[in-house]
Amino acid sequence: MRFDGEWLECDDEIVRPVMRGEILTGIGVWRAFELLVDTGADRTVISANVLETLSLDTSQPHDRIAGVGGIVDSVNVRTQIRLTRDDGLKAVFRGNFAACTEHETLDMSVLGRDLLELFAVIVDRGADLVTIIGAQHRYSIHRA
Repeated sequence: MRFDGEWLECDDEIVRPVMRGEILTGIGVWRAFELLVDTGADRTVISANVLETLSLDTSQPHDRIAGVGGIVDSVNVRTQIRLTRDDGLKAVFRGNFAACTEHETLDMSVLGRDLLELFAVIVDRGADLVTIIGAQHRYSIHRA
């Protein structure tokens, strides 16, 4: 299984590793959105901008979200995130995900280690490569 991402120039003109995915809304429709590939993030977090378009039921979180900006307000949502594999098939990840409630908190949703640790993650700016690989794919590193 392989998922290919891209290096995306964001609004602040910084280029970041991103995966394009979909999230299931409360009315059963898949909505496209971008996920920052963040190997330092403990959890996948949905931005407030995306959350407000999803019509999902929310619940109070059991723990708090903290990052460089400090502790932020969040809620939990139960939903599904879908990524497209290199063969065109879709892989669905079901679970409880954190979501920010303030727009200033997070510009882009984050794909964190709760999902990334299921795979090998390759984020190589020089080779223009953002790839997540799992079963039936391997990689090797060679000295140039």
